Amino acid sequence: MEAIILSTIGSYLIGSFNPAYLLGLIKGEDIRKSGSHNAGASNALIHYGKKAGAICAILDILKAYLVVRLAGVLFPSVPLSKVCAGSACILGHIFPVFMGFRGGKGLACTGGTILAYSARLFCILLLISLILALITDYICFVPASVSIYAPILYGLFTRDYIGQVIFTVVGLIMFSKHIQNFRRIAEGTEAHFSFIWRRDEEIERVQRKEGI
Repeated sequence: MEAIILSTIGSYLIGSFNPAYLLGLIKGEDIRKSGSHNAGASNALIHYGKKAGAICAILDILKAYLVVRLAGVLFPSVPLSKVCAGSACILGHIFPVFMGFRGGKGLACTGGTILAYSARLFCILLLISLILALITDYICFVPASVSIYAPILYGLFTRDYIGQVIFTVVGLIMFSKHIQNFRRIAEGTEAHFSFIWRRDEEIERVQRKEGI
C-alpha cells in the first residue's frame, strides 16, 4: 500500500507541472484564456508554433514515461504502482493542483505511459493516431479514440485487469474533456489538423465562423 500511495502522490505532483502553461507565463499570458482554452501541447502549437508544440508534447510524454519507469524501479514487487503512477500523472496533467485544477487533456501523458510499457505499442498507436488525424483532419479524434482503445490494449497485452479498470476510468475522464471539441466541430470552429501547415487559412476560417 505504501508503494501505491507514494507512486500516486509523487506522480500526480509531477504531472501537475505543465510545460504549455509555463511557456505561456514566460510570454506573459495564460494559455488557457485562448484557443481551445486548455494547457496542452496542441494549444501551444496553435499559439506558439510547431517548435513550441513539439517541445511541450515531448516534455509531457517524458514526465509520464519517467514516473512509470521510476515506479517500476523503486517498487518492482508491486506492479500496480506503475499503473497508479501513469494514471496519476495523466490526472495531474488534466487537473493540476498548481493551476486551479484546469490543465491539459492528457494525450501526451497517455502516450508516455504507453511508451514506458512498450516502445513497439507506442509506435503502433502513434502511426494509427497519425492516420486518424489525417483522415478526419481533426486532432481531437486522436485523444478521444486513444482514451477508449488504450485501456483495452493494456488489458489484452498484460492480463492485468485491475490495472485495466483503473486506466478505463482515466480514459473516460479524458474522453469527457473532449466533448467541447466535438461541439466546436459541429459549430465549425474547431481547428483542423491541417492547421500545422495551413496556419493563416485556418485562423481566418475559425475567426469567420466565430464572427470575429
